[in-house]
Amino acid sequence: MGNSIILYHREDCHLCEQALALLQDLGLRDSLQLLDIDSDAELGVEFGLRIPVLLRADGCALDWPFDAQQVQAWLQSV
Repeated sequence: MGNSIILYHREDCHLCEQALALLQDLGLRDSLQLLDIDSDAELGVEFGLRIPVLLRADGCALDWPFDAQQVQAWLQSV
């Protein structure tokens, strides 16, 4: 799959840590590109209240809260 999923996050965000742990449990760690929204002011504005957020290459987003079943369904809905 390559780095085809972006996880928008920020440091010291407990929800982001939960999301990352869930994605690792699903075996998706190698498919993730982690993007810290604090690294870009525009990302901070767009995702500041939404993180963690997953984004596929086709532009489809999945906002927190999500669970394993929701992630799998989101991945299969391409």
